[in-house]
Amino acid sequence: MLLNGDCPESLKREEGTAEPPRENGLDEAEPGEETTGQEVIVIQDTGFSVKILAPGIEPFSLQVSPQEMVQEIHQVLMDREDTCHRTCFSLHLDGNMLDHFSELRSVEGLQEGSVLRVVEEPYTVREARIHVRHVRDLLKSLDPSDAFNGVDCNSLSFLSVFTDGDLGDSGKRKKGLEMDPIDCTPPEYILPGSRERPLCPLQPQNRDWKPLQCLKVLTMSGWNPPPGNRKMHGDLMYLFVITAEDRQVSITASTRGFYLNQSTAYHFNPKPASPRFLSHSLVELLNQISPTFKKNFAVLQKKRVQRHPFERIATPFQVYSWTAPQAEHAMDCVRAEDAYTSRLGYEEHIPGQTRDWNEELQTTRELPRKNLPERLLRERAIFKVHSDFTAAATRGAMAVIDGNVMAINPSEETRMQMFIWNNIFFSLGFDVRDHYKDFGGDVAAYVAPTNDLNGVRTYNAVDVEGLYTLGTVVVDYRGYRVTAQSIIPGILERDQEQSVIYGSIDFGKTVVSHPRYLELLERTSRPLKILRHRVLNDRDEEVELCSSVECKGIIGNDGRHYILDLLRTFPPDLNFLPVPGEGLPEECTRAGFPRAHRHKLCCLRQELVDAFVEHRYLLFMKLAALQLMQQKASKLESPTSLENGGLPSPESKPEDPPGPEAGSEEEGSNASGLAKVKELAETIASDDGTADPRSREVIRNACKAVGSISNTAFDVRFNPDIFSPGVRFPESCQEEVRDQKQLLKDAAAFLLSCQIPGLVKDCTDHVVLPMDGATLAEVMRQRGINMRYLGKVLDLVLRSPARDQLDHIYKIGIGELITRSAKHIFKTYLQGVELSGLSAAISHFLNCFLSSYPNPVAHLPADELVSKKRNRRRRNRPPGAADNTAWAVMTPQELWKNICQEAKNYFDFSLECETVDQAVETYGLQKITLLREISLKTGIQILLKEYSFDSRHKPAFTEEDVLNIFPVVKHVNPKASDAFHFFQSGQAKVQQGFLKEGCELINEALNLFNNVYGAMHVEICACLRLLARLHYIMGDYAEALSNQQKAVLMSERVMGIEHPNTIQEYMHLALYCFASSQLSTALNLLYRARYLTLLVFGEDHPEMALLDNNIGLVLHGVMECDLSLRFLENALAVSTKYHGPKSLKVALSHHLVARVYESKAEFRSALQHEKEGYTIYKTQLGEDHEKTKESSEYLKCLTQQAVALQRTMNEIYRNGSSANIPPLKFTAPSMASVLEQLNVINGILFIPLSQKDLENLKAEVARRHQLQEASKNREKAEEPMATEPEPVGAPEDVASQPPAAKDPSSPSFQG
Repeated sequence: MLLNGDCPESLKREEGTAEPPRENGLDEAEPGEETTGQEVIVIQDTGFSVKILAPGIEPFSLQVSPQEMVQEIHQVLMDREDTCHRTCFSLHLDGNMLDHFSELRSVEGLQEGSVLRVVEEPYTVREARIHVRHVRDLLKSLDPSDAFNGVDCNSLSFLSVFTDGDLGDSGKRKKGLEMDPIDCTPPEYILPGSRERPLCPLQPQNRDWKPLQCLKVLTMSGWNPPPGNRKMHGDLMYLFVITAEDRQVSITASTRGFYLNQSTAYHFNPKPASPRFLSHSLVELLNQISPTFKKNFAVLQKKRVQRHPFERIATPFQVYSWTAPQAEHAMDCVRAEDAYTSRLGYEEHIPGQTRDWNEELQTTRELPRKNLPERLLRERAIFKVHSDFTAAATRGAMAVIDGNVMAINPSEETRMQMFIWNNIFFSLGFDVRDHYKDFGGDVAAYVAPTNDLNGVRTYNAVDVEGLYTLGTVVVDYRGYRVTAQSIIPGILERDQEQSVIYGSIDFGKTVVSHPRYLELLERTSRPLKILRHRVLNDRDEEVELCSSVECKGIIGNDGRHYILDLLRTFPPDLNFLPVPGEGLPEECTRAGFPRAHRHKLCCLRQELVDAFVEHRYLLFMKLAALQLMQQKASKLESPTSLENGGLPSPESKPEDPPGPEAGSEEEGSNASGLAKVKELAETIASDDGTADPRSREVIRNACKAVGSISNTAFDVRFNPDIFSPGVRFPESCQEEVRDQKQLLKDAAAFLLSCQIPGLVKDCTDHVVLPMDGATLAEVMRQRGINMRYLGKVLDLVLRSPARDQLDHIYKIGIGELITRSAKHIFKTYLQGVELSGLSAAISHFLNCFLSSYPNPVAHLPADELVSKKRNRRRRNRPPGAADNTAWAVMTPQELWKNICQEAKNYFDFSLECETVDQAVETYGLQKITLLREISLKTGIQILLKEYSFDSRHKPAFTEEDVLNIFPVVKHVNPKASDAFHFFQSGQAKVQQGFLKEGCELINEALNLFNNVYGAMHVEICACLRLLARLHYIMGDYAEALSNQQKAVLMSERVMGIEHPNTIQEYMHLALYCFASSQLSTALNLLYRARYLTLLVFGEDHPEMALLDNNIGLVLHGVMECDLSLRFLENALAVSTKYHGPKSLKVALSHHLVARVYESKAEFRSALQHEKEGYTIYKTQLGEDHEKTKESSEYLKCLTQQAVALQRTMNEIYRNGSSANIPPLKFTAPSMASVLEQLNVINGILFIPLSQKDLENLKAEVARRHQLQEASKNREKAEEPMATEPEPVGAPEDVASQPPAAKDPSSPSFQG
């Protein structure tokens, strides 16, 4: 299996599946062997503890590590409860001040037990501002408004609401098995079959959010800045405070600290007021003058410190919430100041004012990367700069669209304007100067930036030294697309014609090339599968390129070689590019292709190119092996020809498969054939003349058959300029061009004949379980299927024989189709709206889209105020704005007609609905789900309340319900390569059954991830989940709980509180809680997961069966049998639908239901269900399988109980009530048995083994391991898809996949 970005270098590098590709010069055999063993030690320098002496508190000790900076100790002290109010201090060791930016290991005399003294330093204006900002942050530390407003990388998390604080502690506290009665009844809307889908529970009210008021007001005073004579007394600035007791005071911040002065709102008097108390910290001063402040501030800090760190650490990229409660708008001096000072980046932290983004982005790429510590440092720097750049670019793009940035070409019309802000260049996604005229005009100009971003992402991932790309972020905001790019030094002073020394600025009319660029791009050509080729320029000269013609090379004033305009890095998608006179393969024409698309920039995804090349590689190996075997068969003279099960019958025709007698050994022979091919290919590639001509012929034929560009080795590459309008090729290349055209047609056919059916098959087998639009899109993209194929995927689902088992995919797909079409319409709709009408326009659009109210009327913004003078000429019109009230006349009928039209034009799918209610009815959709999808796609934030979508008397939305509109941001995600390799090796080890070693490797990966990404990241989340699972399997429940708690918090913060991934994490956490006997918490978590699933998709999803089985089992454990049955019977119904009535999952479900009936002493029902289960086991697994035997035992046991019960009843009938009968025992299942069932349904197996079994198993595993090593090549060639977990996109693996992906009750699972 070739890992992404890795390619078969003429067969030289064929490694085992478990090993990561060796790249970036890291030649590690298997992490943990010598090479990395030493490297890793370098990072984990042992820590030591120092004593901290701060004024006014007891000395305390602090654990530090040698590679921390002194600055990091500052941060820790500013966060600690007892020292958090200090910001302006230095640390002294033996009387010497430590430098802020030096590493601890470089400080002389600093060792275990050293004493560091905290010394208060005099303030400057900058320090005073930082101090006030810090105090404000402490006061607002529990306030979620920043998360709702999407600022400063804050985001929401609700786990603590459901776990009542920290899981670890409560676990120790509540040891006595929680059998004291707990209330298990879920809210009505969570029960199976409920039709209600409320929105409010999405964000339950957190008790800590009702903030304790410490102060009423803290703002800058109107007397700022201090006049000259006061400046010379040391006044830095003035603050105005109203305490909770309503006392108004004016405070001076001076170089020595803070004190009260005698100024009032209208009278300036800077003299000190009584009490004459000078405090170095504002908090201490406020403690003196306000008792309420003193009390509440202390409580607030206690609470702040008790929160889990993951609830308050900033995320690397901003996550926006699509709903928010009604919030009081409070005065906030820091926010106000941020809004009015043009605080670009964060100048106050960076010397030299604005940041030179380009320099930062490129310098981090140039950092050395020879060994692990260097690479970690480099990747950390790259990641940090990228996340800062993304945040700055997003702010800038919003400022541009909101009209707060002056254009650099203000005299041109608005859509042509370009902007520079904070050293970032902004352009709008319109076709300026008919640049894209031949490609689809504005539509092409709209998609070009995302294509370009994909190109940047790809070239960054290949990471060739000496080749530079621009920092690129694409922001969609208020219907406009803004591209933000870092600026090449010197580009603004020069004309583009002079500066481009490689590529073309007019789509291939004039083309130039440059030897240094060819050399740099040549290095990327192999991983990107790009063919070096020649084109003709306007003077009919041949020019050599190693990229598409649009890719431009510019040498900046800094001497670096930049490439930009990477929008055609990948080959065109011929299914959507009709070329006159070029027919497509039959697979394509059958599916109705080629179809004209709106623009001509459709290209194949990198995942598709990789999958296609890999597919061709297998074909190549098989063809060559077949030919070699035929050659061998024809050499029958030599007696050895029959070894390896060669073909004994000389007359068998070359095409015939080997005869039946060779069948059993066929696998072996094929494998040895493939091994020979490899050997041969390597010999030929090294070209030392040892290979005989016939073998060369074999390889040459195979190369030709698969379209390889070399005839001595397998090497498939694409020419990205084929079918590019305006590009001409020299006569001498006509044959090559013809082959390339054929290759592109084959790739287009491959997408339709392999990838889409493969996706549908994976969905049918539940290998992938998308739950909403985003997860479906991700699953498609992983297989290289563009979203424009969504209609084709749905067609295939409809025609699939397993149509019912794909019901969930169909619903998600239709919902995605509708919301994407609505998004396209919404985009142009918004462009005509001016700022004052935004909330009215958005609520009107949502009413037309989702409300059953037949004729919603839009409120024009003129309602609120009447302007005295009607200003005829409006200066500042939004770009491309037409008539500003055109949006108001839209009707639901018109919108839905447009949606259906859009679905037909764009996705080639016919929707059968004219209104939202028809759509809901026909396709079984939920309005709340559609609302979530459209809000996430367009950045709308709406008020958290219950909407009556179905009311025919009033519209569902008013303009007060639209709270905000956020940008939707696309950016590059730099990767932590070493950490990722450790993670993959760890997964591979776990899959081979070496849990301990796997666990160590994954722990190591976690360290490295933290080193590169900081504490919060999607990949760290996957790492924590897998660690939790491993600890759980190894019996360490406490560790499992702690890791899984982090995984849940992180998923909520980084992916979103209702993202399908978060739902998965909640389910895992519930299981570990149950195992740690925290029953009520486990139930709360499962109820939360069920609520979120209902909101995001609805009840009818294969995951729901797993969830309901979990809930039912836990309820059975606490003897809530009737409730339990509701959930288990729903699970049975869902399983039967999605896995077929004969599946083992259904048998297990029957068994679970039977157990509950047994507990209720309803033996007839119990027997009925267990018999169903038994029948399935018998037909699927046979009489002798242990599952069948277990079931049959249980049936006997039930029958005996039933007979006993019947006897008792007969006794009563005979003797009347006087009969002495033993009271009926209703047996509660033991916790252990419930847990065992929970583990089974969640796909976790503990194998109870004796010592002897263990020894045997270890020996067996070791033997298998050797076999695996030996047969790696064989499996590789044989059947790569079966032996392989799916290509790793995100760190996902078998153990961390949704449990339903594997059938836990299948017999082979225990091996």
